[in-house]
Amino acid sequence: MTVSDVRIVITECDHDSFAAEHEIADAAGAELVLTQSRTSAELVAHAIDADAILVQYAPITAEVMDALPRLRVVGRYGVGVDSVDVAAATARGIAVCNVPDYGTESVSDHAIGLALAAARGIPRLDRGLRAGSFDLPAVRPLFQTRGRVFGVIGMGLIGTATARKAAGLGYEVIGYDTAAAPDARSFHGFPSVSLDEVLARAQVISLHTPLTDLTRHLIGAAQLARMRSDAILVNTSRGGVVDVDALVEALRTGSILGAAIDVHETEPLPPGHPLTTFDSVVLTPHLAWYTEESYDELKRRTIANALDVCAGRAPRDIVNPEVLGAPGRNNACGVAA
Repeated sequence: MTVSDVRIVITECDHDSFAAEHEIADAAGAELVLTQSRTSAELVAHAIDADAILVQYAPITAEVMDALPRLRVVGRYGVGVDSVDVAAATARGIAVCNVPDYGTESVSDHAIGLALAAARGIPRLDRGLRAGSFDLPAVRPLFQTRGRVFGVIGMGLIGTATARKAAGLGYEVIGYDTAAAPDARSFHGFPSVSLDEVLARAQVISLHTPLTDLTRHLIGAAQLARMRSDAILVNTSRGGVVDVDALVEALRTGSILGAAIDVHETEPLPPGHPLTTFDSVVLTPHLAWYTEESYDELKRRTIANALDVCAGRAPRDIVNPEVLGAPGRNNACGVAA
């Protein structure tokens, strides 16, 4: 179906190509405009006549939505929608779409890679060898994966994929998820335990939860204190799930062994951040989602969701489906209902 007179604005995005989005927009007859808005005021100015906006990091608040009179759909490049005021969007009849399962294999691959790199001390050994030293004592003790316990917090698609890969490496895997029944012995094929048990038993704890009011600083000082002294914390979910100040203190005092972090409360991670001072910490710049396959899928599905809403069709992925079919302020972007 051709969607005419539809204007889709990419508000800001650090991708290196938008050929996939243009291919899909052109085929549908929609106009696609790329901007790099640095402030909410710039975003509004660039998207004032947009029917749909595609966002990467920009906060989409009620005030932003109220300033965009034609807006019908917000498409987010990613899984989480914590940067979008979903309640405000729903109240205004604006659909919020994400791509909840595009990076399952990519993020779980990265989580495993981070866990192994931190557990084996690989970055520190690499830096030492490049500097001309062979410093095995610096990374001792090292352990094989078989017989070690790998705890997954958040057994959704990515968490379950991570659990599967960890089990394949020989780890004993346990998982915690609020969706599991309190008396369940297993969840998605793995032993289901309490959060306290994961914290107390696991030598590797991998976080795979969305950022919500309930999960913000889910791992704080109290939780870190309950972890093993030989534990490594891996976070590829959202930076805000971990209280970073408490993590820095736990690393400083040696109450946990190390951490491997891909996501940060402030991105990019500021130069000289305390986490950068620990040899026991492995850091990557929020790229766990990236592989060539996931990159292409993310881009195509983000714009396809927006076009579906604009055409009056149910998109593949929508966070607030209750807006579909509701009169709202725009029933469909330039398309007769």
